[in-house]
Amino acid sequence: MKKLVSILALTGVLAFGTSKIYAQDSTTVAPATEVVTPAVDDSADMATEESAGFHQQIKDKFIEGGPPFMWPILICLILGLAISIERIITLNLATTNTKKLLGQIEDALAKGGIEAAKDVTKNTKGPVASIFTQGLMRSSEGIEMVEKSIVSYGGVEMARLEKGLIWVSLFISLGPMLGFFGTVIGMVNAFDAIEAAGDISPQVVAGGMKTALITTVGGLIVGMVLQTLYNYLVSKIDSLVNAMEDASISLVDILVKHKLSK
Repeated sequence: MKKLVSILALTGVLAFGTSKIYAQDSTTVAPATEVVTPAVDDSADMATEESAGFHQQIKDKFIEGGPPFMWPILICLILGLAISIERIITLNLATTNTKKLLGQIEDALAKGGIEAAKDVTKNTKGPVASIFTQGLMRSSEGIEMVEKSIVSYGGVEMARLEKGLIWVSLFISLGPMLGFFGTVIGMVNAFDAIEAAGDISPQVVAGGMKTALITTVGGLIVGMVLQTLYNYLVSKIDSLVNAMEDASISLVDILVKHKLSK
């Protein structure tokens, strides 16, 4: 996506610059070329310098914070993002249109009975369909067994939905803790430098404190980013669980309605 945006932006800049040069060439060729070309080159140079300057600043801050402390913080961010993105994709794929599925099951029950309904649920992806399959498999044993089967398998599906969240929670806590730890070590080093210098120099104190606080900033950034993703994942899981519970009640009502359970 970033490559596409960059290509589009570069194409727009080149197209704008080319059209501007051509328009001025049609009136006064030589002066237009001399005036416009440096303007386009300057804007491109400024954009390149700003981009290079931003990346260089990030690298400088990373080095100032101390690689022994900044690398673990960066690893926490990368692993936390990887798990969060995987969970977001998995949970979105697990979302099922329960109303549509219940309608298909009811039609299948009316036309082909339990076996036809099983075919519908087995060919549908998602935890709701899996729970329905388990319930339909116990339909011949009575409505109580259907409910127990749905509740038991619902717990299994809920555990699958929550898979990986414990690691995201770990990185949310570990990132800021590593940042604070780096800050404490940096402050100790700053006081060692003051002791070695034999004088409280503002330059020595400011430099040491700046280096120490950079790790705290990095850790807090990791915590804020991952906490936001974690809350989204928890809300998504809660909505899926509520959908499963509502759909399970509707399935039991459908079975009672068609009198297919004893």
